[in-house]
Amino acid sequence: MNHDMSDPNIRIVRWLSLLYGDETAAQVWPALAGRMDEFRLQRSQRPARSQAPLTERDAILITYADQFRESDRPPLQTLAAFLADHLAGAISGVHLLPCFPSSSDDGFSVVDYRQIAPELGDWDDVTAIGERGRLMFDFVANHISQHSAWFQAYRRGEAPYRDFFIEADPAADLSQVVRPRALPLLTPVTGETRPQPALAPAVVARHVWTTFSADQIDLNYANPQVLLEMTDVLLHYVAHGAEIIRLDAIAYLWKTIGAPCIHLPQTHAVVKLWRAVLMRSRRASC
Repeated sequence: MNHDMSDPNIRIVRWLSLLYGDETAAQVWPALAGRMDEFRLQRSQRPARSQAPLTERDAILITYADQFRESDRPPLQTLAAFLADHLAGAISGVHLLPCFPSSSDDGFSVVDYRQIAPELGDWDDVTAIGERGRLMFDFVANHISQHSAWFQAYRRGEAPYRDFFIEADPAADLSQVVRPRALPLLTPVTGETRPQPALAPAVVARHVWTTFSADQIDLNYANPQVLLEMTDVLLHYVAHGAEIIRLDAIAYLWKTIGAPCIHLPQTHAVVKLWRAVLMRSRRASC
């Protein structure tokens, strides 16, 4: 095998092996490569855009989609008009804070990563903003809303989502975990059912990891299917014009009982893997 680490494919497989071991990495790689190839096909059907590097001359406006409102059109369209009328030439891009369906935390408890909240507009409106400059999105990678379809399927015990979230015993020693907020680290999930082979569904009580709030359920990146799904979300954002990605709450991504659960080596491996994924995609689309 060619071990040239400048090759994104080699780097991606390396990080997969570090995270999941060589055998699992070999199983995950074809699925991940397939998603990247699909993304490359989508990008090839869109007009190429300049990807000049950022410099000190760039100015990025950070804003929520609904900072400006009018009664006769969605906020994203109003924002686009404001940018064109008042900020043309003054800024080079826009950082749109989360404008996805959300249940709390000013948009950072995402219900659906792939949709724009209908009360704000749609992806066409986001594209229109991106046509005037760079687009920057938040990738809320650490957690998802308890109201999401993924978590509701987990509560019903449905595959593959039954393994998308982190369960922990409240009696476990979690004293080393670094906390960004003074809220319970574990949130009980009770009164739901989990199918069992040859048995009637059973009522179970379990606790899920919630770094930020009971409404924001941490994703289980120890499950490679979660990594695949979230990589797909990342590529979805790039396909919709994102040139810059902010990795929200990224330091807390990987959890290990007995560890601080902040900036663990696995977290940095995931970030490096995503960087290699984007490098591969950029090379393929140039």
